[in-house]
Amino acid sequence: MADLRKQKAYSYREDPDIPDFDDGGPIAVMDGACALCSWGARTIVRLDRSGDFRICPVQSSTGTALVRHYGLEPDDPETWLFLDNGRAWSGMEAIIRIGECTGGLGHLASVMRVVPRHGRAWIYRRIARNRYRFGRSDMCALPDPELKRRLMT
Repeated sequence: MADLRKQKAYSYREDPDIPDFDDGGPIAVMDGACALCSWGARTIVRLDRSGDFRICPVQSSTGTALVRHYGLEPDDPETWLFLDNGRAWSGMEAIIRIGECTGGLGHLASVMRVVPRHGRAWIYRRIARNRYRFGRSDMCALPDPELKRRLMT
C-alpha cells in the first residue's frame, strides 16, 4: 500500500493526466463494481449530514487518473483512496479518516487506531482481496438518488 503521508497537498492539480474536477469537498475513490464498496458509499452518504462528500468510482476517468497519480493501480483490490483538503489517504487509513469526517457513528472507525499501523494494513488487505465474496454491483446503477447526486464520473 502506498504511503501518502509525505505527498504535497493538492499535488494532483499539477498532474496533466487528471481531468479537472471540483475538489471543494471530501472525495472517496472506490471500486464501483464491488458490493462492499457500494455499501460503503451508501453509508458515507447516510452519515454525511453536511452533504459535502462525493464518491468517485475508480473505473471513471477521474478515479483512474487519481489513483495512478498516487502510485496505486485501478485494478488492484487494495486500491481505495480518500481526498480531503488536498491530502490523500489509502486503505484502512482512508476508512478511518472518512469515519472521523462524517462524525456520529462514523467515529467508530477510529477504534481501529488502537491496532498498530501494520496490523490495520493487514486487516484491510484481507478484506480488500476478498471483497468480491460480498458480491458485485454497479454503484452507478443504484437507485439511491442522494448517492447518484454525489457520484463523480
